[in-house]
Amino acid sequence: MKIGVVADDFTGASDIALTLAEGGMPTVQYVGVPKQAAGPDVQAGVVALKSRTAPVNEAISQSLHACDWLLEQGAEQIIFKVCSTFDSTDAGNIGQVTEALAERLGEDRVVVCPAFPENGRSIYQGYLFVKDQLLSESGMQNHPLTPMTDPDLRRVLARQTQWPVEHIPLSAVMSGVDSVAEAIAGDQRCMLIADAVRDEDLVTLGRALKGRRLMTAGSGLALGLPANFGIAPSDIPWVGSNGAGVVLSGSCSIATREQVANYRRVAPAQELDADEVVAGNYSLQALVEWVLKQEVPPLLFSSADPDVVKAAQAKHGRQAVASAIEELFANLAAALSQSGVRRIVVAGGETSGAVVSGLGVSGLEIGPRIAAGVPALKVVGQPLALALKSGNFGGPDFFVEALERLGNAS
Repeated sequence: MKIGVVADDFTGASDIALTLAEGGMPTVQYVGVPKQAAGPDVQAGVVALKSRTAPVNEAISQSLHACDWLLEQGAEQIIFKVCSTFDSTDAGNIGQVTEALAERLGEDRVVVCPAFPENGRSIYQGYLFVKDQLLSESGMQNHPLTPMTDPDLRRVLARQTQWPVEHIPLSAVMSGVDSVAEAIAGDQRCMLIADAVRDEDLVTLGRALKGRRLMTAGSGLALGLPANFGIAPSDIPWVGSNGAGVVLSGSCSIATREQVANYRRVAPAQELDADEVVAGNYSLQALVEWVLKQEVPPLLFSSADPDVVKAAQAKHGRQAVASAIEELFANLAAALSQSGVRRIVVAGGETSGAVVSGLGVSGLEIGPRIAAGVPALKVVGQPLALALKSGNFGGPDFFVEALERLGNAS
């Protein structure tokens, strides 16, 4: 293994796994830290955790455990994969986990760059933009678990770490690899927010990071890393599953709500009301029976308007609502799989984590891209294909496209 990734959620893990696989590296995504060694052909190993909103000490412990396992497999570089919208709780855990990993790896200057221009995430003057809007005006300010109200990544990160936070400006990045390497070099420990507005900027940053032991990044930074090991891009083989399908959506993002609205025009759909979920009023058996009797893969969703979500959180508590919805999706995914469903499309990072945990899978084979940042996935050893989508990823017709690709569509 050459590159090891510690990912703080499941969709982010799939996202960077796709980037590395398209870069020519045989890549496997693991669900949690494996108990067995990686295969000899694995060049990039991605450990998917559910640590983004976990208590800080728990997130650090999980991340260090994953890092240690990746090092045992021979990983020469560790990437701490965070969301391209840099969201976590305001108190952590990006800064704290980066600190802990840096100390474990002996790094004292760590580049931090969540930019992903292909999906509209760019960093300029240290500020994170989603397309042409500041992060704080992009809809992410309404995220039910990790609302992002500050677009200045230097301020966000400084609230989460004791280390100084510095900045690598776009002018340095566009000046080339030597300029970036000079900016990274230094005697005092710090984290460096790096600007990037184009894929070319990420490739430059990746080349400048050759030989560094740690970086904190979105999937975009992985564009420039495989070439450091003499590896060239290649096609990803894929054999899908053509069985029954379903779409499970727990994201409240603007993009997902549009996808839900579009899919409801062509397929049966059932909304899962938060109050009813918390009260335990849904019958798992009834939901499974409803899914199985549909001729078109149906949609089950809790992707409500932000005001509806806030009202439910005010009534029951934020964590209670999130936990109840995630538990229902986890149990539902397991029951559907056991009943013969072979294609499952999931929207939302937390929902994806719940679904994968409910399915009890240990590893995922990385297939070709469905959309930027979203690969087709095959459960190792099972005829079950998945798509795990971060809330804001994918086009308006993503659900239709994903179900087709999870089959044998090229």
